[in-house]
Amino acid sequence: MNDVRLLPWAGEGGKPCYLDTDGTGCLSRMADTIERVQLGMAGDLLEHAADILADRRATPAQLRFLLARMNEALTDVCRIAESRGARLPESDCEESGGQKWVATPNTRRS
Repeated sequence: MNDVRLLPWAGEGGKPCYLDTDGTGCLSRMADTIERVQLGMAGDLLEHAADILADRRATPAQLRFLLARMNEALTDVCRIAESRGARLPESDCEESGGQKWVATPNTRRS
């Protein structure tokens, strides 16, 4: 059974792109690769942001540039989260013994 997958890039005019797929084709693998690259770049940008923010000599232009790149990265990460969330199987709390899952904050370690 094929599912519709939100792809990790925008189409014409910034509109979302979808793929009707079973998850095994060439385009699905390409989307997986692009997601990995986007997530890796977002992680690298977070490290760079920490350095820039710690530097009291950072200029307004540097901070604006950083903010623009962070906006792009967050847009990519949100699209990936939406896509992956939509592909999660439906679960019924009663079938899982009534367990509830609680999200915990991600703590970065240096």
